[in-house]
Amino acid sequence: MFIHDHMTPSPVTVTPEQTVAEAIDILQRYNIRHLPVVDEQGVLQGILSDRDLRSARPSTVAQSKERGTVEEKVNKTPVSVLMTRDCLFLVPHATLDDALLLFQSRKIGALPVVNEEEKVVGVFTTADLMNAYRDLFGLGAKGSVLVSIEDNQDPQALSKLVRIMEEKQVQFTRLVRAEGTDKRRAMIYLRINTYNVRSVHKALEADGFVVHVPQKTP
Repeated sequence: MFIHDHMTPSPVTVTPEQTVAEAIDILQRYNIRHLPVVDEQGVLQGILSDRDLRSARPSTVAQSKERGTVEEKVNKTPVSVLMTRDCLFLVPHATLDDALLLFQSRKIGALPVVNEEEKVVGVFTTADLMNAYRDLFGLGAKGSVLVSIEDNQDPQALSKLVRIMEEKQVQFTRLVRAEGTDKRRAMIYLRINTYNVRSVHKALEADGFVVHVPQKTP
């Protein structure tokens, strides 16, 4: 669950002196949306996004001549003028959860990854995060299903679940315990690989667990 296992290593970068026109060409050529900005030693200076570039473009309601003049000026502008300085970043040993909290709280779509010398060694995006969690949860795998169980606060619950899965010879790829709230019961979510989930439900219920089975909508 560490960033270094899921980031894009050795990403495409630009320098502060390069122009906006060059940055646009790079974004389009590599079909990416974020560019770390680095100095000659590869040390992080900031980040440039396609949103930064769009915000600098002239208004669509501007006159053609005026629009052309502004676009020409913007294209010649150094990246340093538009980039976000003192940007947030991750380190390779940060966790996926660390990235999730930053993405959610700061409403950003990508983070540079730097080493101890603050040199850029990767980029981690929200798409990378979704792909990583998909792999961790086994989403899309054949026979992968989610089992929802009420958490009765039994300290032996997890060991019982492991025993039942072993007895049923069912592999589980993820086990999450979610705290309850005023509106939601405390739950245990178990992702397993099986084509006979009903037999797993019966085994769990026989051991005293309350299994929540989704109801089909009419």
